[in-house]
Amino acid sequence: MAGVIGTLFPPTQRQPVDDVAEALDLGRGDVVAKRTGFLIMLVLAGVIAIAGVLADSTATVIGAMIIAPLGTPILGIALGLVTGHLGLVLRSLAWVLAGLAIVVLLGLLFAIVVVDPASLRTNSQVVGRTSPGLLDLLAALATGTAGAFAMSRRDLSAVLPGVAISISLVPPLGVVGVCVGEGAWDAAFGAFLLFLSNVVALVIAGSIVFTIAGYAVEPSSRPTARRRRAYAIVAGVGVLIAVPLAANSIASIALSGWAAQIRDTGEAWLAATPGARIDDVRWTGLTATVDVTTRDGEIPPTAELATALDGVVPDAVSVVVDVRIAAEYEVR
Repeated sequence: MAGVIGTLFPPTQRQPVDDVAEALDLGRGDVVAKRTGFLIMLVLAGVIAIAGVLADSTATVIGAMIIAPLGTPILGIALGLVTGHLGLVLRSLAWVLAGLAIVVLLGLLFAIVVVDPASLRTNSQVVGRTSPGLLDLLAALATGTAGAFAMSRRDLSAVLPGVAISISLVPPLGVVGVCVGEGAWDAAFGAFLLFLSNVVALVIAGSIVFTIAGYAVEPSSRPTARRRRAYAIVAGVGVLIAVPLAANSIASIALSGWAAQIRDTGEAWLAATPGARIDDVRWTGLTATVDVTTRDGEIPPTAELATALDGVVPDAVSVVVDVRIAAEYEVR
């Protein structure tokens, strides 16, 4: 075991626990500079992220993710848990909550410029952050592991910007604020769940890496019993978050499968109607809306489609057909 740990954390590259604490603890060292720097970067990251979300610009959102100021206090929570320093845990948690409030408030302010609230439903930056699943949790765990390794080894500090791009902390909070401002509470909850799952994943992964690095047995670390209680609490929260994420993943898989079956059945239903086609199958809860485009607005009886769908999708699923007439343009 010692050989494996020595390979993961070579003595010549392992960061001393005091240096890691200096980097992660906003209440240690030059406190004023650290805290003002954190707040400045947080506000800028929030503005960039929200502007990128509203403009549906992936590149702009990535710019906000590179700044990633919230990663510092989150990993500070992990270090505090491992070393048993309750003060570090509470200070770091307070800064995470303060960052949460600031970015959500910025999102609320930016919601004023949203002309059409319905546009949020088709915005890829919003949609991609309002329906988290287990894969998001897995990615966050891997990102937290990479970030903690980068903090624990001198030779890996260069990978921190890449790690920051892999985790989504500020953008989902911006989505929360914008969606709350527009009354889209379901979307706001989904984005908040993504943020919370990422935070918990970072804390869990960071705690594991910092423990393997040996920070739990440093002379400055506190009694083991306190750390065990903290680990149990974090693990419990992690399970609570994993349950809805798993349910959401299962639901997404089921909806995708039903959508494919509805599309196949619908295409067979329209096969005898020249010029008719299915453009999309959209979900609102358990209601599937089938977007159909025709030349003259004529479609076969919908009762035939309902009969064909019996046994294909569950009875709890409702299917609505939205018919549009294809526009014709003369090209000279």
